[in-house]
Order: sequence, then structure tokens, then C-alpha cells
Amino acid sequence: MYPLTTLEVEAAGAAGQAAMPLVSIIVPCRNEEQFIAACLDSILASNFPRGRMEVLVVDGLSEDGTKRIVGEYAKAHGFIRLLTNAKKSIPAAMNVGIRSARGEIIMKMDAHTVYAPGYIAKCVQLLEAYGADNVGGVIRTLPREDTLFGRAIATALSNRFGVGNSYFRIGVGEPRLADTAFSGCYRKAVFERVGLYDERIEFSEDIVLNTKLTRAGGKILLVPEIVSEYRARSDMKSFWLHNWRNGKWSVLPFKYASGVPMSWRHLAPLGLVVGLGGLATLTLSGVTSPLPLLLLMGAYTSGNLGASAVLALREKDIRYLAVLPVVFGALHFGYGIGAGVGLINLILSSAAWVLGLGDNRRSHPRV
Repeated sequence: MYPLTTLEVEAAGAAGQAAMPLVSIIVPCRNEEQFIAACLDSILASNFPRGRMEVLVVDGLSEDGTKRIVGEYAKAHGFIRLLTNAKKSIPAAMNVGIRSARGEIIMKMDAHTVYAPGYIAKCVQLLEAYGADNVGGVIRTLPREDTLFGRAIATALSNRFGVGNSYFRIGVGEPRLADTAFSGCYRKAVFERVGLYDERIEFSEDIVLNTKLTRAGGKILLVPEIVSEYRARSDMKSFWLHNWRNGKWSVLPFKYASGVPMSWRHLAPLGLVVGLGGLATLTLSGVTSPLPLLLLMGAYTSGNLGASAVLALREKDIRYLAVLPVVFGALHFGYGIGAGVGLINLILSSAAWVLGLGDNRRSHPRV
């Protein structure tokens, strides 16, 4: 939607370092001793002026060596600070960081991610050049462990059949407006307009915030030249549980929002699970023939096997044809079943609220 030119990027950078805004980088973390050093090293390797940024690592009462590692970085670099997040969740960590931030631009950075040297500068330059409220890039998903399942999971999370039109995962050819972006580089004024992160929403916090932003008229720009590396879970148990949790929190935000808190595409796996479950129930009870159930199962299976075959050929590894259908299934059904659990929770809590037995008040923290 917005074609990017080299001239525009160079023009944005020509203003010089003196004109650079102060950027507050917030890194929520908890028990991240395996990844936090690589994340901070990538920030330190940035070509953005150190005098124009502060790094706020917000620790959620880590029980490993995370605080010690961050403390060492803070001693060596005065612009790195370690803050405490007693509530432990990512939204609470972001709010701690935003309230402590001195910068006019807020950048959320993931502790599991390594950022390219030009990441910060490009985000800031394009935020100004395009008049956007949030700028983000695409992620290159890599396995945490170099195993067959680890590589297959990373592949599935970068494929349209796996994640739909989640452009920050599958990539884009040119800058475009999007409904969300990975991490994000925000004007601090955004949080004054739409409020801070809702701390009741433990996960899906970025999607909910960005949905509020776009509905308030804000612009989220996704830029292909801004790339970061994300390490995905590599074992099937963790992968399933992660998808189950994400699915659950694709529905639970409806409990607190006054409108639809995210794009409907996030509910597609729920539709698949409900469709299969509903048709199976109708079939077993004799209400309908098995044909509709078989057609839906056949359509999903065909799509799954077809996508797996294409990726196996692309990767030149026939083993993907055996592994990827399982990975896709864990991604879609783990997410869908989790969403189903979230839906049941939503229905029960809504019924309790109607009966006066629960608290479903919609309040949002402010800056």
C-alpha cells in the first residue's frame, strides 16, 4: 500500500543523529537466561545512537540467572536499566516500562529475538516518514533446536496454510498497512490515546492493543526490510501447549472488550474445531448423514497434505511429508481446542455476570 524507496529511507536518515528522537526500548522477560544476552547483544550492535535510546528490561521475578545477566549489562552500559514486574505477565511488564520510559517512541522487543543492526533506526525513520502510529517488521522463524520437528515447526509458522494471512510471519513484498506487527515501534502518544495494555489479557496483548489502535484511526505499517529472528519452540509438547494457550486467549479478550478485540481470522481454528465437533455430534445422533463431516474432514486433510507435500519438495526432504501434517494439526487443533476452552469460559463468565455473580467490568489502565 505504501511503496518504499531507498531515497525515502536515506532522506529520513539525512536529518542526522541530533534530530533523532529518544527511543525507549522495553524488553519484558521472565526466566530468559538462555536468550536474554543474545537479545541485548543485538540491541548493543544497533547502528542507532546510544545517546538517543534507553533499554528497560522488565523482569517478572525470574528464578534463573536472568536478573544477574541483565544486571551485568546494566553495570557496563548506563542506558540499560533493570525494572521489576511483580505481576509477571507481559502486559504488566509493558505498562511498567511505558510508565518509566523517558522516550517519545516506545519499542517493544522480545527477549527470544535477535535484531538486525538497522532494526531500530529503520523503525524510527519509517515511523516519521510515513506518519504511522506503529511500525513493525517481519520475523524469520528459526528452531530453538536443530531437529526435524524443530525445523518443521519453524516452517509451518512461516507458511500461509499454517498461519493464514499473518503477514509479519509469512512476509510481504512491500510496505503495507496491517492489523498488527511483530513487537512494534509506537509513538508514546498512542498510549495516551488508547490506554496502556490491558493487564487482564495475559496473552494476545499486542493483537488487542493494535486492534484498538486501528479502530481509533491509527496506522500500523508492516515493512519487509525490517527483519528479526525468532526462535520457535522445537518439541511437540511445548508447541501444542503454546498453541492451546494462544487459542484460549484469542477468545478470552472478548470478556473484557466493548467490541471485537481482534481480527476474525484469529477465530478460524475455532470454526474448524466447532464445525468438526458439531457435525460429528449430529452424525452420531442420526440427525444428519456422515457426508458433511466427511467433506469437511476431507477438505482439511487435503489442504494439510497438499501444503506438506509442497514444503517437502521445497525443502528437498521427504521426511517433511510425514512430519508436517502432524505439526499443522498440532498448530490448528491445539489453537482451536484452546479457543473452545476460552469460549466455554467466556459463556460461563458472561452467565455469571448476568446473574450478578461475577465481575466483568471493562476498565483499561491509562498512562
